[in-house]
Amino acid sequence: MTVTAEINIESPTGRRIVRELERHNKVVKLSYPIPSEVEGIAEKTYTFDEFEKLLFKEFKNRYGVDIDEV
Repeated sequence: MTVTAEINIESPTGRRIVRELERHNKVVKLSYPIPSEVEGIAEKTYTFDEFEKLLFKEFKNRYGVDIDEV
């Protein structure tokens, strides 16, 4: 028998529960969803050039630094 649960790891209690489950790797299998902070990034396969352009754009949006000028 298996049980599926969703645990919010943004709370200290959720992180504690996941750490405890990780200790029992013979009977517990954890799978983490792919984070899609950038809209649509997990829905498409990118070439290296497309990914690089997306990465530089995201870096500029988050940190205000244009990598092409560095």
